[in-house]
Amino acid sequence: MDSITTGRRKMPEYSLVIPAYNEEKSLPLFYEKVTPLMETLGEDFEMIFVNDGSRDSTKEILKALAEKDKRVKVCNFSRNFGQQAALLCGLTESKGRAVIAMDADLQDPPEVAMEMIAKWKEGFDVVHGKRRKRKGETVFKKATASLFYRFMRKITSLDMPVDVGDFKLYDRKVVDAILSMGEHDRLLRAQTTWVGFRQTIVEFDRPERVAGETHYTLKKMVKLAESGVFPNSSYPLTLPIKLGGALCGLSLLTYIVFIVLACCKVAFGGLTAWLFPSLGLAAGLILCCHGLSNVYLSMVYSEVQNRPKYIVADKINL
Repeated sequence: MDSITTGRRKMPEYSLVIPAYNEEKSLPLFYEKVTPLMETLGEDFEMIFVNDGSRDSTKEILKALAEKDKRVKVCNFSRNFGQQAALLCGLTESKGRAVIAMDADLQDPPEVAMEMIAKWKEGFDVVHGKRRKRKGETVFKKATASLFYRFMRKITSLDMPVDVGDFKLYDRKVVDAILSMGEHDRLLRAQTTWVGFRQTIVEFDRPERVAGETHYTLKKMVKLAESGVFPNSSYPLTLPIKLGGALCGLSLLTYIVFIVLACCKVAFGGLTAWLFPSLGLAAGLILCCHGLSNVYLSMVYSEVQNRPKYIVADKINL
């Protein structure tokens, strides 16, 4: 396939979108491995690095790479906005007919990206990278990740592939569809499923990071889960009704037991022995339901504020 020329700028066939946060050790290795591999395709490509407010020398390394190779393009955020914002920025800046999102730490193997391109040429619009094995991750991380995907499939209408992350290939029309969605709190892997089109998977064994440490703390994982569940499911809003109904049924059953025991003259500790646990359970359920409602209100508040999803301090080669 030939690259498209629009105006003065030649549109590349492929765009690589790479979020980077404190990846000073990984970036040179990534560039050295990915560049020759992409060149074997014999088609134009661009690498869009999004520096997500790194505190190490990531910015300086990316600047040096961009000065050496004009195919390297850089967006520097004004602060850390998170991986989803960095991916969104990269998709927005991309010009390729096929866009591949991948990590800078080489846990998303470039060789698998070649398999994704082959699937795209077969006619697929989205190609997900599905992890068979996850090396270098704790048992807790593996367990919570597995639980998250299955939970998402259970309570949303989305048929999200299990054990996939943000490593995937998008056709240009899919990118345009995702960018047309205006939500502030995004989980791109959920939106990718929602937009539809022809999708498939490529399985791979995820290796350990080539350098550095993971930046996904438990707090970030919880925030990511919130961005996936609440904007894509009304189930938490209906949960209070179900819990309330269950509590009413439990209370009714309890009173029936009281009446039967009283009629049989069986000592059961008196009403007080049952009253306080019941009140505690009811209060706990009320607080949980109130908390769920507050999460939705918080997200509505974020949408109403209409703040930018990220702020770009400067760009290179864009």
